[in-house]
Amino acid sequence: MSKVLVTGSAGFIGGYVVEELLSRGHEVVGVDNFSKYGPVSHSYDAHPRYRFMEGDARDVDLLGELLADCDQFIAGAAMIGGISYFHAYAYDLLATNERIMAASCDAAIRAHRKGRLRKVTYLSSSMVFESTDHWPSREGDERRIPPPLSSYGFQKLAVEYYARAAWDQYRLPYTIVRPFNCVGVGEGRALGEAEVLSGNVKLAMSHVVPDLVQKIVKGQDPLHILGDGGQVRHYTYGGDLARGIVVAMEHEAARNEDFNLSTAESTTVLKLADVIWRKIKGPQTPFRYVSDDPFEYDVQKRVPDVTKAREVLGFEATTTLDEMLDEVIPWVTRAVEEGRL
Repeated sequence: MSKVLVTGSAGFIGGYVVEELLSRGHEVVGVDNFSKYGPVSHSYDAHPRYRFMEGDARDVDLLGELLADCDQFIAGAAMIGGISYFHAYAYDLLATNERIMAASCDAAIRAHRKGRLRKVTYLSSSMVFESTDHWPSREGDERRIPPPLSSYGFQKLAVEYYARAAWDQYRLPYTIVRPFNCVGVGEGRALGEAEVLSGNVKLAMSHVVPDLVQKIVKGQDPLHILGDGGQVRHYTYGGDLARGIVVAMEHEAARNEDFNLSTAESTTVLKLADVIWRKIKGPQTPFRYVSDDPFEYDVQKRVPDVTKAREVLGFEATTTLDEMLDEVIPWVTRAVEEGRL
């Protein structure tokens, strides 16, 4: 088994990744500065094969020290949030994430040349396909379509250029993974000052599923949704994404390749809202909604081709939307009742 450094280990996807790595027998070192949610705890914090270091992923010396005896590096640290993040923190998203990525690559290049580091697995994003006009989005399309318009999407595309450039010049092997619309437990109230008013409910810039759940739990009726609800997404369970990320890290055929990691099922925002409404309110309460003005970078359609991940990695995201929501809705409900959302 490998020793793996995971940056952003206390984040939303990072928590699932650490859990998956430990379940597969790996030794894990986690790094996070708690910048988004503040200190958080996980069930595996005391695991004998897990060590956590509070620190900043922009610190090249820290990353270099930790990577010196690691076999694998999952570069997951990033400033990230829902659609409102792209507007509230347009510059910070670009500048902060660029510094994280440069530090990560600098440290990894050094560790690969002088230590035992074999590969870096980079977390990119479905937002690299932001400007596409054809679907499904296949690996390689990100280089043939116009670049993303949002600073977040543009920076995630830059992550992929970092990965390939570090290979071209320094022969640092890589795998690029693109998660699509992660759904799961663990998203709390962001520490950032900006809040977004959606109808009569203030949101702390989360993603669409916890946002919809908390608005319904807080009694919003009619429900406020962004735009007409026709936006198409592929909601993918965090546990499935973590499994795909770790398989991509481990798999020999993933070396210097990129993969879309996603469910194959398309769901509109309106359909998602209707399902959540009925799970919380029951069938007797009519589903009512109103449309708010959409954000500028609210991509209307995000549909991946998942063939490559299935054929090369043997990976498929199998958790259904119903199964995800049956886990997430009680978690968000408790968070609302306890004042965490």
